[in-house]
Amino acid sequence: MKKKRISYWKYIKPNLLFFILGPILMLTEVAGEVIMPRLMASSLKFGVSAEYGAVEVFGREWSGIPYIILIGVCMVITALLMLVGGVGGNYCATRAGTGFAAGLRKDIFYRIQDFSFSNIDSFSTGSLVTRLTNDVTQLQNITRMALIMLLRAPGMMIGAIIMALNMNASLATVILYVVPVMAIVIACVLKTSFPRFGIMQKKIDRLNSAIRENLTNVRVVKSLVREDYECEKFYEANEDLRDNSMRAFNVMIVMMPIMSLIMNATTLVVVLVAGRQIIIGDMPVEDLTAFTTYTVQILSSLMMLSMIFMQSSRAMASSKRIKEVLCADIDLTDAGCAQPEAKVTEGKIEFKNVSFRYFKNSAGKVLDDVNLTIEPGQTVGIIGSTGSGKTTLVQMIPRLYDTDAGEVLVDGVNVKDYKLENLRNGVGMVLQKNVLFSGTIEENLMWGDREATEEEMKAAAKAAQASLFIDSFKEGYATELGQGGVNLSGGQKQRVCIARALLKKPKILILDDSTSAVDTATEAHIREAFRTTLKDTTKLIIAQRISSVQDADCIVVLDEGCIVGKGTHEELLASCEEYQEICYSQMDKEVSA
Repeated sequence: MKKKRISYWKYIKPNLLFFILGPILMLTEVAGEVIMPRLMASSLKFGVSAEYGAVEVFGREWSGIPYIILIGVCMVITALLMLVGGVGGNYCATRAGTGFAAGLRKDIFYRIQDFSFSNIDSFSTGSLVTRLTNDVTQLQNITRMALIMLLRAPGMMIGAIIMALNMNASLATVILYVVPVMAIVIACVLKTSFPRFGIMQKKIDRLNSAIRENLTNVRVVKSLVREDYECEKFYEANEDLRDNSMRAFNVMIVMMPIMSLIMNATTLVVVLVAGRQIIIGDMPVEDLTAFTTYTVQILSSLMMLSMIFMQSSRAMASSKRIKEVLCADIDLTDAGCAQPEAKVTEGKIEFKNVSFRYFKNSAGKVLDDVNLTIEPGQTVGIIGSTGSGKTTLVQMIPRLYDTDAGEVLVDGVNVKDYKLENLRNGVGMVLQKNVLFSGTIEENLMWGDREATEEEMKAAAKAAQASLFIDSFKEGYATELGQGGVNLSGGQKQRVCIARALLKKPKILILDDSTSAVDTATEAHIREAFRTTLKDTTKLIIAQRISSVQDADCIVVLDEGCIVGKGTHEELLASCEEYQEICYSQMDKEVSA
């Protein structure tokens, strides 16, 4: 398969003006920094020292105080231009960096929204959060730094070298010997640091995952008195990140003093050689300050480049991780759908020789040669032991996963031939884990249908037996829910999720153990509402309790991914051993209770 390539040009293009102006304005500041020492030296030479006489400027000769004032004015103008260039360059670089990051972050987030369940399974949640935040921030920082320093550093180095050669070519040669040495040091640093920063980002993933898991499940942690265990787990992840961060930054810690040593040693040599030339009369003493400044500028520019390369080493590791998300092959797409205009209109479901495994190289199948037909409007119960494949079976209908073998048909059309949007709009699904979002109850219900009227919303809540507790709240449907609906009980969350699915008015409704936290009386009312208000909707109910499905038109019994029984409650009691075992075990529990 051809490797997918990601170009960052699409994120640069909207901010191209700032990408261009930033370096240009920074070069304005650099020009001023290069000119300023020469102006100062000239002021000392022709303004203070009488040895060199006067200098002709603007058609007249200048010396003494008038020349010093002239140079002072030039220096003020230069300083103002440097200020404009510096402020403008930093502003443009910041705008370019933040714009680049915003576009990149948007595409990563949108890409994740297109992920199938199998794609999501291949990345941890903590890793995706890190890639969206920390990794993007690294690219933002290197973009800003590059626009500020990438032309500034070479520009300053080239300008300072030219000015130094013009002032004293023999002395400038000393500096030129140092440049290759510093370049070798920078290259060695890059080679060592790149893999270390990649490892460090993975450790950030691990820490983020630990933090997210703890905060999401903090009530469970406290109820089971596992704070010490969680603290220990966090401590290990935090210490691991610290140790790996130190290994990555140790390279920088060692490099900076080495670079400073080379810089100071070079400056010392320049001063010593210049001092000798001044003594023998080969160099004016006024030029020493300017030449020393140019020496510092050349070496400082190399330091800037080393900082850019160090930051780029970390940014390259982040870029690789970002590209893994953007280049991930999404296995569930609309590509190749034969009937893009098709919609779910009746709710007939057919499983034909369906087999599936989560990991392609695993030996055991989650579903094995399943054949099942569900007619429109039927209520079908699905029951079986934990791990029998109940949830996996219904996830094939809205195409959350694709079959390994066989096919799933909805209204006679293979689910692969539907546009995903059209297929999933026709299927309402209440997942095993009830998920609510921050906001009001009304906002959560409107996820089912953004165009629903207030009457429709209340009718859905009533059918789901949610209106009873919603009306008891002071704010009613405007009641604010905490993250994940933490201020609702388990049964209340289930009923809100059911109401949300009902508001969607699907042709197929799937309830994946969605009434487990609801008492039997309330569950009976919900089932009655299904019979009256959803007569034309195909209903699939996954349950652990026999009472939840015994009134269904058909009950499907799953065991180790295979259908081992199918029929009504009475038929299965007479013919299916697995169903009998489930039924009698629950009856024994009720009797003993």
